[in-house]
Amino acid sequence: MSIRRNIYLNMKTLKQARQILFERFSLSQPLLKETISVPDAVGRVLAEPVFAVISSPNFHLAAMDGIAVTAATTFGASETRPKELVVDTDAFYINTGHVMPENTDAVIMIEHVNDMGQGRVEIEAPAFPWQNVRKVGEDIVATELLFPHNHVVTPYCVGALLSGGVFRVPVMKKPKVLVIPTGSELVDWRKTSLETLKPGQVLETNSFVLGKLIESWGGSFVRHEMLTDVPEIIKQAILDAVNTDFDMVLTVGGSSAGSEDYTRNVIDDLGRVLVHGVTIMPGKPLIIGAIKDKPIFGIPGYPVSAIIAFEQFVGPLLSLMLGQPEKQRPTVPVEPTKKIASKLGVEEFLRVKLGAVGNRIVATPLPRGAGCITTLTQADGIIRVPNNIEGLPPHEPVTAELLRPLSSIKNTVVVVGSHDNTLDILADQIRFGHKNLTLSSSHVGSMGGLMAIKKGVCHLAGSHLLDTQDGSYNISYVKKYLPDVRVKLVNLVLRDQGLIVLPGNPKAINGIEDLGRKDITFINRQAGSGTRILLDFRLAQLGIEPSWVSGYENEEFTHMSVAVAVLSGTVDVALGIYAAAKALNLDFIPVVTEQYDLIIPEIFYESENIRILLDTINSPEFKKRVQALGGYSTEKTGQIII
Repeated sequence: MSIRRNIYLNMKTLKQARQILFERFSLSQPLLKETISVPDAVGRVLAEPVFAVISSPNFHLAAMDGIAVTAATTFGASETRPKELVVDTDAFYINTGHVMPENTDAVIMIEHVNDMGQGRVEIEAPAFPWQNVRKVGEDIVATELLFPHNHVVTPYCVGALLSGGVFRVPVMKKPKVLVIPTGSELVDWRKTSLETLKPGQVLETNSFVLGKLIESWGGSFVRHEMLTDVPEIIKQAILDAVNTDFDMVLTVGGSSAGSEDYTRNVIDDLGRVLVHGVTIMPGKPLIIGAIKDKPIFGIPGYPVSAIIAFEQFVGPLLSLMLGQPEKQRPTVPVEPTKKIASKLGVEEFLRVKLGAVGNRIVATPLPRGAGCITTLTQADGIIRVPNNIEGLPPHEPVTAELLRPLSSIKNTVVVVGSHDNTLDILADQIRFGHKNLTLSSSHVGSMGGLMAIKKGVCHLAGSHLLDTQDGSYNISYVKKYLPDVRVKLVNLVLRDQGLIVLPGNPKAINGIEDLGRKDITFINRQAGSGTRILLDFRLAQLGIEPSWVSGYENEEFTHMSVAVAVLSGTVDVALGIYAAAKALNLDFIPVVTEQYDLIIPEIFYESENIRILLDTINSPEFKKRVQALGGYSTEKTGQIII
């Protein structure tokens, strides 16, 4: 087969692509059936209607402890003219759930019965027919429909089925899906030592994620061994799958327009490509095809693209095959904390963090990279930006699909501002002690945190803004930028900030003064961050122009990100905290010990959630974990600065 570079021809919108998919496979051969025991059928789809075999209850039963009687024999009893009954002749002692004696039709509760002794009882009120009696078929009547075709069996259903005398049920076989990971760069994490992982090699994870998604949508999956980018091998694997009992095939990777992305050509040779490219982000490179009347998907290789493509196409098709409605996430109105730009003509699935601040739910966007699986694991929701607009304005309500329960989002402390590794420790420590409370932090720099407080879109902000006039931290900035907002300033930690370099310091960097050297490359923090303000202050002190620093214009948003840039060799040096250098076994050149504080508006300061947060900060357990990170002091932790 000739190798040719793919191009996206006639890309479809999400709506168009879904319509093509569902119309093409709506009349496909129905799934086979199998009969399994009722307890094992939970979560499975009934292939046929199920009818009761017996009634439940199948005898008249007492609903109360007392005496069983024939109601007619009790007529006329009253407080002034009580009536005596003969035990075992007119009245029969009975317990709840026992079969009613023959020719009785009512139960008088035991507390309304006076035992007269000598085999006689007295009652002061008559019974009416079927009083306190569970009649035959009260719950289920033999031959009645218990559950229709396509009903999903729940744990509740098990009781009804067994009570109705149904012990085995016909269910649809789970759609069987073959997942084929492709790519010469892939390695099996189960067989690979992390120490021997080479540059360019990628741990293959997508097939495992997709497999579990398949199971969660009612299917079963088989993972094919990883295949290298050899068209003939990929072609044979797909051909073998469609000629056996697989209902669907997913190839993972190789679906884009690169010269080594062969999936489209393979599907074209074996069957028909229905869609190549969908105007969504992430997920654009998706391929949908048909071979021998079986759906074939070319799933993009980036993790988030793969998941979005699955949830919009593969999962809904599994639901269709099982006769089920498509899964729908709950939605809630939210307000973006800032303007969100988006590409016209592309429908974007924007991952966001959510939190209830005051009487609104605010949404802070996460990084948008399709290769960053953490943008989904950290997300609370997804905002879908339509393809006919160029973004979303700030503070105007939009709809978000929830990835976490609304109750959890409403019990989240929203932190916006400067990044610090101790926030992760704080979040974990809070969750350990208070399982219903979550801390969510977004890293936009210290100045960004102040602006978030000013706009009322967070509960508190992390900040380490140096006043270059007097050497204090944060106070002057709070007074300048939040003059109308009453806040408390609480110290979280003191931390060592300095230059992060490779082990052994191969470039012999001694301090900030070396950043102007021609042989040094640097990576910066974003404008408005406390680290950036510190850098600019020190450069000015030394008479170094920012333009002299190679890489000054390249920005990252966290200390760990700049440390990773050094570790990877992308740059020679970064300015960051000691804890980030230590975490990656990098060398550290101290520059300053700075004060990292939490700025808390007084309207939230007395709330229960903030009380828990402050108690956690002051706890010995939190301080011990912080000190173990290295480069931190907790001597002022928890102190109220203002």
